[in-house]
This record gives sequence, C-alpha cells and structure tokens, in this order.
Amino acid sequence: MRHIQLIIVVLLGALLFAGCKTKSPPTLAEIQQQALPNIALTNAWKAGGTTGVIQDNWLATFNDEQLNALVREAVTNNLDLRVSATRVEQAEQYVELAKAALRPKLAIAGTGGFKGGGGSDVSSALQGIMLAVSWEPDLWGRMRYGRNAAQSTYASTQADFEFARQSLAATTAKSWFTASETWLQMQLAADMVKSAEELVVLAEKRRQVGAGSEQDVALARANVGSFKDTEKQVDLAHQQALRALELLLGRYPSAELAARESLPPLPGPVPVGMPLQSLERRPDLVAAERRVAAAFHRVGEAKAARLPRIVLNGSVAAIESDVLDLKKNFQNPIGGFGGDLVAPIYTGGALQTQVKIRTLEQKTAVAEYAAMALRAIGDVENALAAGENLAERGQLLDQAVADQQRALELAQASYRVGKIDLRSVQQQQLNVYAARLTGLRVQSEQLSQRATLHLVLGGSFETAATQPAPVAAK
Repeated sequence: MRHIQLIIVVLLGALLFAGCKTKSPPTLAEIQQQALPNIALTNAWKAGGTTGVIQDNWLATFNDEQLNALVREAVTNNLDLRVSATRVEQAEQYVELAKAALRPKLAIAGTGGFKGGGGSDVSSALQGIMLAVSWEPDLWGRMRYGRNAAQSTYASTQADFEFARQSLAATTAKSWFTASETWLQMQLAADMVKSAEELVVLAEKRRQVGAGSEQDVALARANVGSFKDTEKQVDLAHQQALRALELLLGRYPSAELAARESLPPLPGPVPVGMPLQSLERRPDLVAAERRVAAAFHRVGEAKAARLPRIVLNGSVAAIESDVLDLKKNFQNPIGGFGGDLVAPIYTGGALQTQVKIRTLEQKTAVAEYAAMALRAIGDVENALAAGENLAERGQLLDQAVADQQRALELAQASYRVGKIDLRSVQQQQLNVYAARLTGLRVQSEQLSQRATLHLVLGGSFETAATQPAPVAAK
C-alpha cells in the first residue's frame, strides 16, 4: 500500500508539471529590433513611389487573359513548385511525429506454442497475452518545445512555398513579355530586310543609268546579308524564350507556344507602402521569421534534455500453461504499474554543448533574417529606381524613334536625287533599327520591372479570396 501511494503521488506530480507552459519565441518586432537596430522601417522609400497600402491581385492589372491562363497553368503543373509542395507535406508529417511523442504508447504482445520435449524452448509451453501502456509526462517541456519547433518549421515551409508560387507567377509574366518582345523584334528585323532589299533594287537601277556604281550595289547586298543574319539571331532568341516559358508551364519545350503579337500597356502607378509593411507581407521573410522561432524552441528542447525524465508504465496480462506449474495463488489476469526515472548525471559535456549549438543556431537564424530583410529593402529601392529610370528612358526613346524615322525619310529622298550616296542611307537605316529595338526593349523591361516590383513588395498575384489558406499549426 505504501508503494501504491508513492506511485500515485509521483503520477499526480508528473501530471501537474506536464501542464507547465513553454516560453514564447521572440515577436517579429523584437526580431527586427535585434536584427536591424540601425535601420528605419517606418519611413517612406528613398527611391520614391506612390504612397498607399500594398495591393494584391497585380496580375489582373495587365489585362491579359492569356497571361492569366498561363500563370494558372504554371502554378498547377510546374515541376519545381511540385517539389516545394512535397516539402510542405513532409513538414506537416514531422509535426504529427512530434505530437505523437506527447501521447501515451499502447502495445499488445502474445505468446504461445505446442507441447514438446527434448531441446524445445520452454517459453513455447506458455500461452498468454499482455496489454502494456507507457507514457512520459513532459515535465520540463522538452517534447512540447520539439513540437513547437516542428510547427514553426512547418509554417516556414508553407511561407517558402507561397513565395515560390508568387515568384513563379512573376517569372511567367516576365517570360511572356520576353516572348512578345522577341516576336516583335522578328517583325522589325523582317521589315529591315525588306527595306534593305528595296535599296538593292534602287542601287542597281542607279548603276544602270550611270548615277551609281558597282560598289553601291555590293554595299546594298552586304547590308541585306547583315540584316538577314540579325533576323536569324532574333528568331533563335524567340524560340529560346518560348522554350523557357514552356518549361515553366510544365510543357515539353517545343517552342510551339504562340506569343502575344503586342506588348500590353504598362498599368498605372503602384502603391508601395513602407519598408515595414513590405517586410511583414513578403512570404520569404515570414519564412525566415518562423525559422527564428523554430531555432528558439530547439534551444528550449536542448535545455530541457538536461533535466530528469519519468516514464510511467502499466500492464495487464493473462498467462496459462499446460506444461509448467504456476504458483498456487496465481490468478489471471495479472497487472501492475510503475515508473522509471532517468536523470543524466555526467555525459561528457554533450548536453551542455548541445544547448550552445542550438543557441548559436538561433543567432544564425536572426542574422539570416537580417541579411534577407536588408536585401529585400534593397530589392524594392532598386525596383523603384529602375522603374522611374525606364519611364524617363521610354519617353526619350519614343521621340528618338520619331526623329530617326524622319531622318531616314529625308536621307532616302536625298539619295533618289543624287545628293548623298548609299552608305548614308544604310547608316540611317541602322540608326532607325537601333532606336526602335532599344525602345522595344525598354517597353518590355518596364513590364518585367513592374512584375518584379510587385514581387519584392510582397503583393500577391491573386486576390485574398483565391489564395490558398495557410495551414494552421496544430
């Protein structure tokens, strides 16, 4: 009876201690203060930008239904994203594994055999079944810290997956713009080949009437060859752009996708918020913050591992034998319960070292958050500055194209009346081609830069209603 009372006291004490709360990890504000103590996050962006709350559903602002369909296809079929989704599922199972450690363990065992003689195993003469249960009360929170760490890791993996989705949407959009750009370059190169061929005909006519020379004809034909070579290069670039896009979509890279035959207009100004808002929205930084929390819980787990552990055991069994004589007072079923105490005394410093390692891992996670956050701020500042620069360049190049085209028309007219030679016309053709090509490139860069700006700000390509709901930590 005295032993039973002692066991009951131990059990009640274990249950009491098992309910103690674990410590909470540092908040996001505390992490930011520790990681970026000298960075002002509540001021406006230095590169400017439109004030206002960062918006989601940026994909719809391009007003391109085909682009919307391509992004949906990429999110569904992209193989790299499928790998990220599997990692989320794995992290979820690690949470379940950590939670299982907190629950009692139940097992059943049986034995039996036939009568025998000679050298047969004596245990085969016993028949019986036993039900055993064991449970380790989480006295110091070691297992709960492990569970919390697994949950934080799971949340981090979910955030990484969401950022991968958003990155895929932005990359798909930029690849789509590149495919349209290279298609337009192909048309431009074809126009220049046609124009150069017309100059060959004109040069031959001038030579026939004595106003030109064989050198002019040779130069005109060489010009045609140069433009045709450029046309081939642009054609290859277009095929490569299509294949890159098809790979994002999970398709075979056959370069058979039909590109849009014009670039969409650049959407209006984008609200950019403040650095603090962007850091709180970006999924990759949410993932980094969750990794800090996971590292914090691993420290608590390591500290708790240095303290004593109690495992409570209980069993009930029924045993009989046709060969062996059991004690006269033996009655079925039999049962019992007890406990095991394990207290580390000396481990060669292994447990203390494990605490130091986990503490350093937490410091590493904070430092990694700081580096990622500062890069994220730099990404936004660069995107805003690039967008402003491209807008100014676009205006300048539009005027440059118009001026170069007018100069070409005047040069062609002067060539027809014999005021200038063919080489002047050819040079002016190259100037027009270069101006139009640069203008086209800047227009495409503006669209791609806009997609990049949305990504680095932390704006989602979907509306809040269509985004997959985050899986809550259990």
